[in-house]
Amino acid sequence: MTPADLSRTVLHAVRRAVDEDALRAPVPARVRVERTRPGGSGDYACAVALQLAGPAALPALEVARILRERVAAEPGVGRVEITGPGFLSFTLDAPAEGYRAVLAAVREQGLAYGHGDALRDEIHQFHHAREVRAAVTAQTVRRLLTAQGARVRTTCAEPPDPDWVRLGVTVDAHGTPPVPLTGIRPVPAGATAGELLERLGPDAARWGLLRAAGHDRAALGPELLVQGEANPLFRVRYAHARARALTRGAAALGFTAEAAPYGESPSGPAAHGTCHAEPAAQAAKAANAANAAQAATTAHAAAARPLLDLIADHPGVLLAGARHRAPDRVARQLEAVAHAFFDFHDSCPPLPAGDEKPSAAHRARLAIAEAAGTVLAGGLSLLGIRAPEHL
Repeated sequence: MTPADLSRTVLHAVRRAVDEDALRAPVPARVRVERTRPGGSGDYACAVALQLAGPAALPALEVARILRERVAAEPGVGRVEITGPGFLSFTLDAPAEGYRAVLAAVREQGLAYGHGDALRDEIHQFHHAREVRAAVTAQTVRRLLTAQGARVRTTCAEPPDPDWVRLGVTVDAHGTPPVPLTGIRPVPAGATAGELLERLGPDAARWGLLRAAGHDRAALGPELLVQGEANPLFRVRYAHARARALTRGAAALGFTAEAAPYGESPSGPAAHGTCHAEPAAQAAKAANAANAAQAATTAHAAAARPLLDLIADHPGVLLAGARHRAPDRVARQLEAVAHAFFDFHDSCPPLPAGDEKPSAAHRARLAIAEAAGTVLAGGLSLLGIRAPEHL
């Protein structure tokens, strides 16, 4: 079960409670679930009971109990607890199956993973000054909202700078609007588009303009061009290029990705290599191999989970970035995915080494690495930044 699935499950429980007259309150348009913070209980939590307590004229704890009964019976939900003043905490059942569903969704949707129609009923009209950071931010917010189904129009106070086109920016109209529109007003860049393009090029310039929150000053120095781990843009693009290189390497070795239930030890000779020995020696060797495989599987599952969690959370991050008009949230998400990707890659190499034969474990790891690469490419595309196959 993905976070989006859990959100829909809780919303369905609210509707059932209202339909059964157990709860008299308006059904919200959506229910927000968040990953439990360190030290908290369960995998996810939500505050919907606190939200509904006032309209229902019931204590939040009572609303939480009504909803817990209806959510706990749903497939994929292992346990539902009530914590604090009325928070619902969810522990998901069979997380490996949930991760496999996430990987399947990434594989099926490709670069559009995380896009949706949650904002299909919204129409936005944004207006900004003739300033490069405002223009790039407005255009990127438009991309994020459009990816969630909204309709968006952007206008500029004056004729646009011709160099904006090289940054991928267009506007629908310019001039003073007849009625007040929603303004996009980040802290100005302090440089023109032409100056940024000459110093940084389009990709580094866009990253620098979008990475900081709108109320913070954008970092637009030469560090954006450094080819090293200290440069977040390089790290994100290098992680994507490395993921694509793994796919090419696997093809050269004659195998492809397969999204296995990660966390379960692959079984059979194909999983860990075929053993040829006398029966007694073979049995002892098989037992040792099984113990080693189980230890490796436990370690691999622990290394994979942070990356899989980030991939599962990606649609929610894109939606939040659109709702809050905050491209910086997407940039930070990509940085986190890249960091988790390299941690996973170093702990659980997706390609066999030396004389090692490709196994079911390698195919499962490759599926995770490919999904991370797809998430990185899709996120960079929404930010208007290229994701090269080679670096």
